[in-house]
Amino acid sequence: MTGKVWLVGAGPSEAELLTVKAKRVIEQAEAVVYDALIGRSVLDIIPKSAERIYAGKRAGRHTMPQKEISRLLLSLAEQGKKVVRLKGGDPFLFGRGGEELELLVRHGIPFEVVPGVSSALAVPAYFGIPVTHRELASSVHIVTGHRKQGEELRINFRALKEAGGTLVFLMGVSALHEIAEGLLEAGMDPQTPAAILQSGACGRQRKMAGTLAVLEKEAARQSVSTPAVIVVGEVAAYGERFAWYEKLPLFGRRYLVTRPGKRGLELADRLRELGAEAVEAPAITIEGIHPNQALRKEVFRLSVYRCLVFTSPSGVVEFMRELFDMGKDARHLSGTLLAAIGRGTAGALEQYGLLADLVPEVYSGKALGALLAEHCREGDRVLLARSDIGNPELPEELRKKGIVVTDTAVYRTFTGEGLSMENRTPAENADQDAGSGVSREAVMPDAEYRVPGEEAHRDEENEGSGKCAGQNEVQRMDGVFFTSASTVRGFVSMFPGTDLSKVEALCIGGMTAREAEGYGMRVRIAKRADTESLVKLAVEAAAIMS
Repeated sequence: MTGKVWLVGAGPSEAELLTVKAKRVIEQAEAVVYDALIGRSVLDIIPKSAERIYAGKRAGRHTMPQKEISRLLLSLAEQGKKVVRLKGGDPFLFGRGGEELELLVRHGIPFEVVPGVSSALAVPAYFGIPVTHRELASSVHIVTGHRKQGEELRINFRALKEAGGTLVFLMGVSALHEIAEGLLEAGMDPQTPAAILQSGACGRQRKMAGTLAVLEKEAARQSVSTPAVIVVGEVAAYGERFAWYEKLPLFGRRYLVTRPGKRGLELADRLRELGAEAVEAPAITIEGIHPNQALRKEVFRLSVYRCLVFTSPSGVVEFMRELFDMGKDARHLSGTLLAAIGRGTAGALEQYGLLADLVPEVYSGKALGALLAEHCREGDRVLLARSDIGNPELPEELRKKGIVVTDTAVYRTFTGEGLSMENRTPAENADQDAGSGVSREAVMPDAEYRVPGEEAHRDEENEGSGKCAGQNEVQRMDGVFFTSASTVRGFVSMFPGTDLSKVEALCIGGMTAREAEGYGMRVRIAKRADTESLVKLAVEAAAIMS
């Protein structure tokens, strides 16, 4: 069977600026051929089962020639696959989308084009610059500043000057001198407002504003780098008046999120909503135990237990999965008290229509143990459904009260193992929400962690460097989020040699904080064990620092 190709515009960088259709198509892909500077949050949407092929282009450095990319798309489609060609910005705006379709048309391969939000419009918007304005600019002209090596720019500057309106140059940083000189020689007023917008639509965006006459000098003074969009026209002056993104409470701040899975993504998204950059580097992986004969044995005799205890959202997810696999549902838990160590875990129970009977005010195994002791008598039985390396604090606290504890592993936790960003834990494997003991292994991963600010917008082969969050990058972060002691250990194993005294640890719970302190990190503790409390902690710290 012949497959099909979708030419998809990924927008400026972040998944939130994808179209609904683009997201749906990516989620159904069997093979994805993607460009440079596609944001990590966009790549995270690609199914784990899909084949990923990097075909990025940077100035003077092409992973594969354009003709080879076209042949690759043809080959994948002829294998019967659903192929997504993922391109920054919009695929038909300086994206060479038309070239890539030519070969498909000649061979009768079906295809669709999914438009994307262009950086020509999105980036100025993130800087508060309206590219059109009824009183100042009734037209906008989008021009590529890209040129082949050794060739001159082929731009009719006089025509642009005569047309008026707003000029937006993409991929024009390396040709800034020729652009400014060409416009001035064409007779454009040297005092025309102009701006260079670097790394737009992400937490590291910055603006170099002035007039056309001084733009090149200002760019040199502030060391402008790619990716960047150049805006020339009266509307460029509105950037100061309409600026909104820079006013968000976490703008310009950078964080590393070590929480794995769906809740790690939720935390990163909340930070980005407030203007921060969030680099996702899951420090642990979680693997459910299925089938789980030990758990099934306890489920069959659940009526003997006074209380069923969960210490993480993952415990809830994996317990319920096994329960359903046994042909049972939530009715089987009738008559058994449900306890959760924190609000995150209680929220996971609510997803199954279950309300936790017991949730301690303080997020810790000791506090949960004390609360359970108030509702259990000596000799009562308690079933713990948690990680295979669960911390001994909770069962020890219960046994002191004469309570009989059955500690059953429902998932395995691996620290520092299999943490490649290309092979991340699926979203359904929720993160740990409780402290845990020493990991069985701490294997150093060889993954690269991309920094979103270096992955920003582009509409074709926009030049720029994609740095990785290595030791130096981590030390320059404004904070690293930890949700369990095991995420702390996983982080340390992932970035050996890092000066941990320069790391500000934003932690859930005292046990997690103590683990971070043990490695010499500076520690802040959230008041509650949930995502919003972690975000509030970051906002409070940012306010103190500013």
